[in-house]
Amino acid sequence: MSRPAGREPRRLTRWWRRRSLRTRLTVIAATAIAVSVFAAFQVGIELLNWELQDTAENQLRADSRVLATNAERAGLAQVQLPPYPGSGQLVRVILPDGSTRTPAGQPALPPVSEHAGRVAQGASAGLMESNDSDGYFIYTLRAGDGAVQVARVAADDSPITRFGLGMLLIGLLCVVGGALVGRAVARTGLAPIDRLTAAAVRVAHTRDLDADIPDEGGGEIRRLIQSINDMLAALRDSRRAQRLLAEDAAHELKTPLTSLRLNVELLIRLDRRGTLDSALPAESRTRLLNDLGAQVAELSTLAAELTDLARGDVSDESTELLDLADVVVAAATRARSRVPDIEVALDQTSVWVSGRPAALQRAVLNLIDNAGKWSPADRPVQVRLRAEGASAVLEVDDAGPGIDAADVPRVFDRFYRTDSARALPGSGLGLSIVQRVVDTHGGRATVARSARGGALLRVDLPAAAPPAPTARLTAG
Repeated sequence: MSRPAGREPRRLTRWWRRRSLRTRLTVIAATAIAVSVFAAFQVGIELLNWELQDTAENQLRADSRVLATNAERAGLAQVQLPPYPGSGQLVRVILPDGSTRTPAGQPALPPVSEHAGRVAQGASAGLMESNDSDGYFIYTLRAGDGAVQVARVAADDSPITRFGLGMLLIGLLCVVGGALVGRAVARTGLAPIDRLTAAAVRVAHTRDLDADIPDEGGGEIRRLIQSINDMLAALRDSRRAQRLLAEDAAHELKTPLTSLRLNVELLIRLDRRGTLDSALPAESRTRLLNDLGAQVAELSTLAAELTDLARGDVSDESTELLDLADVVVAAATRARSRVPDIEVALDQTSVWVSGRPAALQRAVLNLIDNAGKWSPADRPVQVRLRAEGASAVLEVDDAGPGIDAADVPRVFDRFYRTDSARALPGSGLGLSIVQRVVDTHGGRATVARSARGGALLRVDLPAAAPPAPTARLTAG
C-alpha cells in the first residue's frame, strides 16, 4: 500500500521541530558547508575541464601548424609523418582525392567527417571536432591541396578524475569539520540561553519571584533577559497587590461579620430559650432586624466591590466611541433610584470619549454615591461635564464638610476611610474603583475643595473626535 502524498514531508517537519536548537544549528552548519563544497567542486571541475580542453586544443593547433608547414614544403604525398609513439597524439594527411595517409602502426582514426572534407577542399582554414564515442579531439588544418589532422585521445586516468577524488575527500573532511565547528559554535552561542532556561526553571520550581536573572551578553539575549526580568517584576507586583487586597479584605470583613454573627447568635439563643418575645420588645427586635439587613447589604456591597476590584483590567467589555454625557445621565438616574433622598444637579455638554460604557458608568456612579453621603439633604450634588482642550472634564461637587489636607493623598487608596466616614455606610473601595477605571482609560483623578466648602472630585479623560454624521437617503 502506497503512503499518501505529503505524509513524509509532514513527518520530516515534525521530526525537525522536535530537535533541539543546538542540533538544528549543527545540521544547518554541516549542510551549508556540504552545499558550499559541492558547488565549489562543480565549479572547479568545470573550470579544470575547460582549462584542460583549451590546453589540448591549443596543442593540437600548434602541432597541426607544424605538420601543415612540412606538408606544404615536401608535398602531402611525400611528407614524412612522425612515427606513432604508442599512445597520445595521432596524425593523418588528407590527400586531394580524399584518401588518407597515417603513420605505420597507428590506430585507425574515425572516418573523415563531412566538415573536415570541406576543409581539405578549401572551404575553411581549420576545424576543431570532438568524437564523443571514441573520445577523440581532432583538429583539421588546410595544407596545400588537402589537409592535415592531429588528434588526441582523452586518457582514462585524467587530471579531472584525480581532482574529483581529491575534492570529494576534502568535501567529506569539511563536512565533518563543519559539523564539529557548528556544534561548538552552537554550544558557545547558546550558553546564555541554557543559563536563562536553568534560571527560569529554578524560578518556576521555587516560586521565588525575587530572584532576578543575571543580565549578561548583548543584543537579542540581553533584551530577552531584560524582558523576563520585567515580567518577574510585574508578577511580583501582582502577587504583592493580591496579598494586600486579601489582607485588607480580611480586615474589612472582620467587623461586619463579627457584628452579624453576634446578632444572629443572640436571636438563636433567645429563640432556643423561648424568651425571644419577652426578652426583646417589638421595637428592639425591629431595630435588630434592621441592623441585620443593613449588615447583609453592606457585606453584599463589599463583596461586589471586591470582585470588581480584584478583576483589575480584565474585562470582556469592548472599547467604543461614546458620548460621556449619556453615561453621566445614566449614572445619575441609577444613583437616584438607589438612594431616593439624593438630589443630583446635572450640567453637562456632549463630550465624546473612547472607553468602556459600563466601567465608566460605574466610576461616575461611585463618585455621585460618595458625594451623596456628605451633601446635606437640602443641597444637591452638582455634576458638571465639559470639554476642556483635548480632555473631557467631569466634576462632582458636594456641599459637605470637605476632605482634610492630611487625607487627600490617600482618598483613592483601597479601604481607606477618614475618621469621620467610619460611621457612614461603605467599604472604602468606591473611589479606588474610580481610580482604576480612570487609569485604564488614560485619564487622571484628583480631589480638591469646592467653592461650597465640600469636596470637589475631578476626572480628566482624553477626548475623542465625534463620529461623522450619517447621511440620510431621501426618495426623489
